[in-house]
Amino acid sequence: MLSSPSVPSTLEQPLTDARGRTLTLNLPPRRIVSLVPSQTELLADLGLDAEVVGLTRFCVHPVGWKEQKQIVGGTKNVNVERVTALKPDLVLANLEENVREQVEALDPIAPVFVTDVATVDAGLAMIRTVGTLVGRKEYAERLAAEIERGFATLTEQKPLRATYLIWRAPWMTVGGDTFIHDVMRRASLTNVFGEQTRYPTTSLEDIAAAKPEVVLLSSEPFPFREQHIAEVEAAVPSAAVELVDGELFSWYGSRMRLMPSYLNDLHQRLASTLPD
Repeated sequence: MLSSPSVPSTLEQPLTDARGRTLTLNLPPRRIVSLVPSQTELLADLGLDAEVVGLTRFCVHPVGWKEQKQIVGGTKNVNVERVTALKPDLVLANLEENVREQVEALDPIAPVFVTDVATVDAGLAMIRTVGTLVGRKEYAERLAAEIERGFATLTEQKPLRATYLIWRAPWMTVGGDTFIHDVMRRASLTNVFGEQTRYPTTSLEDIAAAKPEVVLLSSEPFPFREQHIAEVEAAVPSAAVELVDGELFSWYGSRMRLMPSYLNDLHQRLASTLPD
């Protein structure tokens, strides 16, 4: 965690969110509700604690906050009454992770800032923007610069044709307009479903037909486990199948610091299991 600046900065000019709405804060917020798990962790790593009064049940980082803060529901079922009772002066939401109608119901209650992160670069911009919003601009810049340096160390390796699965029954993968796709690209993992958009439904037969060299089973949102490896291996016997840390492919906040080394190690491990 970065230490807090001695004098929090103020918001010098209005910021525009993913909805095209401008937000002006006269003072750094003192009562923040975060509806986005990765951004909750970011707030902690920017040195905030008491300022964060509400979060979702999926905000598992940092450890202990779920026991200390008010849970306002899940990312898709926010309890508006609980948020109202907290009297926030800033609500952080996300275009993809939260439900539009629920976010709009919060607009009369407090300033709501909605982010949209579909690439690593957009994640870096989000870190800088949130840092500015909460009076931690200097420290957000340092964090973003650290992450940029980390991704610059990713070495260009032999591309591996890959499928990344996020759900079972039905099977779901990721398209080319997602944050996960961009992370895969930077790790020299060629998304065989990259021509599709968002999170398309697929089948084991379609996956086999796409001829991936590797199939990655994410730890979230579906909790893939060892028993699912055998199921995929039977359907796609030519591919290496591996469980991967979903947070290190999809959490577009301060956890991005951990991605480069993880991705390098993953690619090397996968490549070592394939024929030359």
